[in-house]
Amino acid sequence: MKKFIRHLNNYFTRFEKILWFFSCSVIFITSLFFGDDVISLIASLIGVTSLIFCAKGNPIGQLLMILFSLLYGYISYTFSYYGEMFTYLGMTMPMATFSLISWLKNPYKGNKNEVTISLLNAKDYIILIFLTVFVTFVFYYILSYFNTSYLALSTVSIATSFFAVYLTLKRSHFYAMAYACNDIILIFLWTLASVENSSYIPVIICFFIFLINDLYGFINWKKIMRRQMTT
Repeated sequence: MKKFIRHLNNYFTRFEKILWFFSCSVIFITSLFFGDDVISLIASLIGVTSLIFCAKGNPIGQLLMILFSLLYGYISYTFSYYGEMFTYLGMTMPMATFSLISWLKNPYKGNKNEVTISLLNAKDYIILIFLTVFVTFVFYYILSYFNTSYLALSTVSIATSFFAVYLTLKRSHFYAMAYACNDIILIFLWTLASVENSSYIPVIICFFIFLINDLYGFINWKKIMRRQMTT
């Protein structure tokens, strides 16, 4: 156990350790002040830990994302945010599974702790746009059928989520920016929810923290990409 902790301590940079500690502390303190939902707290801590590993290009991040998707799907169900529930259970979780497989199959020079970053071509972007329109169109009618709260925002969330999971699967550094856009949409969604139930305020804070971590993920993947292209 001590060896594992020592490995993690050496693996992450000082900034990354400060970012993770800050993120977890803010989420924990917010949960104590605004709500006692243990599941939301656990999901948030798992989610932010996932983002730190993803920012390093480590497949462990995708494994934790699968677990986060399960918990977040349940939380969304409790507030009738069926858009978020279907998105994470029916799209993010399966895509995270495929991404985990893809990342494990494409280690950078045999280093299983770092995925090889890929540059997308024009064909990839055309496919991405086509699939996003198709998935968004289908999910819109599904969400409408289930009388999803704030249908318009939930539909936009699906579009940004699909962008993010597709780019993650393709190992593009733009995945983090797509997730950052999705974080902003979710901040709006859960702000509306917290007006009716203040116990959801920790979820808002959670996605603010996610936004910060995703922005760092984008910056760090650009650094990793430059290093991989020159070595």
